[in-house]
Amino acid sequence: MKQQANLIRAGQVIEHDGRRWTVLKQQIITPGKGGAFIQVEMRDLKTGNKTNERWRTADTVERLMTEDREYLYSYTDGELLVLMDPETFEQLSVPTDLLGDQGPFIQDNMTINLHLVEGDPVGIDLPPHVTLEVVEADPVVKGQTASSSYKPAMLSNGVKTMVPPFIEAGERIVVRTEDGSYVERAKD
Repeated sequence: MKQQANLIRAGQVIEHDGRRWTVLKQQIITPGKGGAFIQVEMRDLKTGNKTNERWRTADTVERLMTEDREYLYSYTDGELLVLMDPETFEQLSVPTDLLGDQGPFIQDNMTINLHLVEGDPVGIDLPPHVTLEVVEADPVVKGQTASSSYKPAMLSNGVKTMVPPFIEAGERIVVRTEDGSYVERAKD
């Protein structure tokens, strides 16, 4: 299906130069002189090589339709994620690099959304939020106000994030899987 280049979004699969690519990042750039263009970082589905491509916003690209299926994450075996179909209980192995920056947020028995193009896995979406424990948090500096300042904290999955001053080590918090940012205290 043809679509305008300015409608390209991360996670989409496109065909370019006779190869299939998954879009990792996109950015619309409007220079001071001349027309706007879109800068796209993408990865070749077969080789795993990354490249950057630029299109004018009026150009068209071939977008491939993906089929989305839900799977349960079982475990990681080296460079492969082992997933289980919740209906048939069949196992499927996919490369861990499909997770990208979301890798540290995957948890046992998590329901994930797997994107397939003609039966080949091309992308994974995790749930938007996960609950993790704060294992290390800096002490509050006297005089800080709770509304405007955040402090660094280490989560149980090894990711560093910024949390409000009232969060202490041992507390469970909800974070976004997209960027690891703090959402709220966990309601346990």
